[in-house]
Amino acid sequence: MRVVQTFSHLNGEEYIRFHHQALYNEIINLIGQVDAGKCYQKKSREKSMPGKKLISPIALNKRFRELFIEVGWKEYRYEYYVTTDRKDLPFLLSRSLSEQRDYLEKKGINRPIKSLKQIDFVKNGIAVEVQFGKYAFVAFDLFVKHLLLYTGGAINVGVEILPMKEMLEDPNGGRRMSTGIAYFEGEIYNLLRHGRSSPPVPLFIIGIAP
Repeated sequence: MRVVQTFSHLNGEEYIRFHHQALYNEIINLIGQVDAGKCYQKKSREKSMPGKKLISPIALNKRFRELFIEVGWKEYRYEYYVTTDRKDLPFLLSRSLSEQRDYLEKKGINRPIKSLKQIDFVKNGIAVEVQFGKYAFVAFDLFVKHLLLYTGGAINVGVEILPMKEMLEDPNGGRRMSTGIAYFEGEIYNLLRHGRSSPPVPLFIIGIAP
């Protein structure tokens, strides 16, 4: 696959290229090793194209995972305790899981709620999410997952890999992937609508296509 377009939010790309040029090159090279042509493994059940062979997001994600893991990227799980009191956040964000629980219990919360966020790949403070899902999943990545890990000090920048519109549809207007999958151009438009500083986390967004 190839990189068609990129977008840097709050100097996300510049941060990676200045501090981690080797990892920047590694991400771009890994994308180039994925062959979307081998991922036509999904049989459509949609009424508009019953039985048509489509690019499978599952197959794509599997291939990306194989490649990233081979060069030392690892899944990251961020566990934390939930609070509805804004005044608790500065303390909780800077403490271990056990310290968070102790703090909440001392405040009289008998059963603190533990939650979890998972990121596909993390290496040297860079988080990478490969997303071929619906629109809501991309918004959750950008405005919740990357932001949460960034404010918690687990990462310094988030990378989101998305398909371009051209990857979803062939030149004749037929489908290459299922309907409803988020695409780079649309998600960048949504990001721009939120303003230059939202979300408050450096992001490097990459649009790819076969």
